[in-house]
Order: sequence, then C-alpha cells, then structure tokens
Amino acid sequence: TLSGIVWSSDSKGVVYGLANENWRTDNAWYHRLGEDLTKAKLLYKEQDIGFGVGVGLTAQEDWIVIGTGDNVTSEVRLVPASDPTAPPIMVSPRKTGRQYSVDVRDGTLYVLTNDDHVNFRVATASMKVPGDWKTLIAGSDRHYLTGLSLFKNFYVTEGRIDGLDQVEIRDYADANKVQPIKFPEASYDAGLGDNPEYDVTKLRLGYESMVTPDTVFDYHLADGRLETLKVQEIPSGYDPAQYVTERVMITARDGAKVPVSILTKKGFKKDGSQPLHLYAYGAYGYAMPPGFSANRLSMVDRGFAYAIAHIRGGDDLGYQWYLDGKLTKRTNTFNDFVDAAKGLIDLGFTGKGKVTASGGSAGGELMGAVVNQAPELFGAVVSHVAFVDVLNTMLDKDLPLTPGEWPEWGNPITDKAAFDYIRSYSPYDNVAAKAYPPMLWTAGLNDPRVTYWEPAKMVAKLRDMKTDDNVLLLKTNMGAGHGGKSGRFERLRENAEEAAFIIWQMGMASSQK
Repeated sequence: TLSGIVWSSDSKGVVYGLANENWRTDNAWYHRLGEDLTKAKLLYKEQDIGFGVGVGLTAQEDWIVIGTGDNVTSEVRLVPASDPTAPPIMVSPRKTGRQYSVDVRDGTLYVLTNDDHVNFRVATASMKVPGDWKTLIAGSDRHYLTGLSLFKNFYVTEGRIDGLDQVEIRDYADANKVQPIKFPEASYDAGLGDNPEYDVTKLRLGYESMVTPDTVFDYHLADGRLETLKVQEIPSGYDPAQYVTERVMITARDGAKVPVSILTKKGFKKDGSQPLHLYAYGAYGYAMPPGFSANRLSMVDRGFAYAIAHIRGGDDLGYQWYLDGKLTKRTNTFNDFVDAAKGLIDLGFTGKGKVTASGGSAGGELMGAVVNQAPELFGAVVSHVAFVDVLNTMLDKDLPLTPGEWPEWGNPITDKAAFDYIRSYSPYDNVAAKAYPPMLWTAGLNDPRVTYWEPAKMVAKLRDMKTDDNVLLLKTNMGAGHGGKSGRFERLRENAEEAAFIIWQMGMASSQK
C-alpha cells in the first residue's frame, strides 16, 4: 500500500489503496477482517494516469474520504464509515485547476478551495447538495489559507500572512469571531500537531524558529495560555542566546521581493569575509519555513551564515508565489536563488565564491540550474537525488511520477512550447564547457522518484565538458531510495557527509575539531 489506512466504524474492516505496476496508487479497496483477500471490494478506480488516490476520515469519524487528484486538480467522494461499500457521494466533479478538500460536522460539509481566489476560501454546503458551496471565509490577497480542521465546539484555520504562519480558532456561529494564537517570536514555524480527539479544551501545537528547537505546546482555549510540554534536546548542548536570526527581502531581477531567513552566530561580521550556506527547494508549492535544525550548528559555529531562500515555486508568500515558479515561469525559481545569493553578497553576509549551496530532488534540479547559470558565485555545491534530466524524464510516461508531474512542469510529449522551455533550463541539457565549483552529487539505487541515472548522467556530462580541476564526486547509495538511508544514525552520517564536503572545500576543515 501507498495510501493511508482507515478503519470502518465497527473496527471490522479497513479501507486502503494499493500501489500499481507503475508505483502509483489509483484505487481504494475495502477489506473485511477475517475474509479472504480475494473478497476485498474495490470502492474506486481512477482512470486518469496522472491522478493519485488517497483515503482519510472526517473529524467525527462518520465519513471516509476518498480523494483523487494531481498537483493542481482534485475531486472528493464520501462513503459512510459504517458502510464503506455504500454508493459514494460525489462532492463536486473535478475541474482542471480547482483544488478542494473537505470535512463534515453534523451534516454540514466544510470545504477549503481555490475556486474563486488563488489563496483559497472556506465554504460550507449541505450533505444533500454537496456541490453547492456558500462562502464562510472569503479568499484574501494577504491571508493565504492552507488548512482547515474541525472540532466539536470550534474550528481552526491555518495559513500565512506575509509568509508568517497563522493558527486561528474560529466560532461556528460567528465567522467574524476569530481567536488568533500568538507565538513568542517575530519569525517562526508553527502549526497544529496531532489532535486526534474531536472534543477538546486544548490544542496540541508544534513550534520552532531558526534559533528555537522544535517545541511542543498545548494551547489552553479557556485562557489563551501556551503550555510548553517538550523542547527538542540537543545532546551536544545548545544556548539559543549565542545565535541570531533575521529576515531580509532581496529584490530579484524582475522586481519581485524574495524573503531570506538567516541564522548566524552572535558577533558575525557582515564584511563579506565569511562563508554563507544557502538552501532552498522551490517546487510543488512546498514552503521552506524558518525552522530549527541542529545539523546547521556545526557550520554556523565554524563561522558560516546559514540562509533559507523562500523562492518562487514554493508557496511561502501565497499560492500565487507557487504559480509564479512553475510551468512557463519555472526559471523564476532559479533566478530567485541566484539573485538571493548576489543580494546576500551585497549585504555583506558573504563574498563572491564564498556561497555554498545544497538542495535535493527538485531542489537538486535547482542546484543544477544555478551552477549552469552562475557558477562563479559558489564555493561548493551539494545536490541530492537531483531531478536534473527533466526533459527525458517528462518524455517517459511509464516512469512512476511522470504523468502526475505534467501539471507542474508541462507535457513535452504533446506541447512543443513545453518541450522547448524545459530544454532551455533542464540542467543536464545545459551543461557547458566552462568552470564549475566543487560539487558532490548523490543518488539512490532504489529511488522510484528520481531514478539513479539522472545524477549519474549529469556527473558524466560535467566530467566530459567542464574546464576546471575542481572536485566532482558522485555517490550512489546502493541501499537507499529517495530519502536516503533509513535509521537515525545513518541519516546523521549523511548530513555530516554534506557538511564535511562543504567545510573541506571552503578550506575550513582544520578550523575547529
């Protein structure tokens, strides 16, 4: 299975989805415990090869949600948890470009959708007419709604305003009665944690910032109090007072203002003399929040600044921020990263050739694109499981992810303009005879998302064409897939490998043991 698993209300059966021969889930099944598996009943089969199927449960646990969709379009069916084989209720038939998710409370459907505003709205409908949506919370140019959770006596919306996370408690009877949760720092990453109970008097929250380790709060609804339950322990010791975080806005070449979150050691000198590590992802609408990572401290303690560029392609500043970094606007993502690096140099955080960078998967594509565009900026680059052979991959419909990726990148099989545009930026297709920075590329032999031959082809072409003598390494992990090796300590070793490569190439290996 690749889907979630949902129990029927009598706890005697489960709904789940199986992986097909292309490693995609296009189905939902119901299996009654104790019966032969051959008697499992198919609840839904998706016909569009680009759509994936997932299953879930509503807040009151009375409806099973069967959702299907790709990166831009969704469609939802509901079946009773008491009788999963009953005829499904279609909430609203798919419309290309429209996304929606649903929950149910006492016969009222709550819908989070982007149908009339790019930053989503919240609507309600009767279960008798589930497609007739009436606005409860209108879409906003400033407030980007990302989540909706129902509880017995209130509901919660999650979102971002100007890129900063918002968690708001709302009243069912009065949509204008809003209780925002206030967090202790000016820049942070926060959201609902695990809240499996429907009737609650407090909410479990997750919170962190670039200087505050992962923290678990309980928010007490009666008095608006945040109770700290647990703070991530840093075994080597950690004093947050020794670190400083800030956020700057850098103007990209087309005038867009790109936020960059930065972590430094107290006393860091902005005279251009110190190295800076720049990280980003920039795809699929995945925001890169200004959260905490103990893995950064080794580099920061050695004098690095650590920066996260909130580039287009993610939805950090709203859904339009994502749309402005995909399809025919994909190169904005790469330009934002390069311009962020230049802007940080101009601000004195580092100097030319002292920027190091890393990214993985679509972020690995980013690494390939930026070293093709501006190799002189970088002192070392690490690219993990990199999606760099974009054109060839998007031309192969039999690869696991390709059909579902066409809405993100374009379909070069049917669209010549998409073919030409992808070829114009695809890292593998744009390697040139010039000097490149020192680089480490990684791949996973069992990776079903980015096949191992993509980084291998990229490195082979670089070795053939580049004009420098800088280190160029390829590591193919023979026992891992897209996420690297399993196990806590194996993951730490891989993180250390990246840091060691960067520190080595920046000539700082002996500066601190």
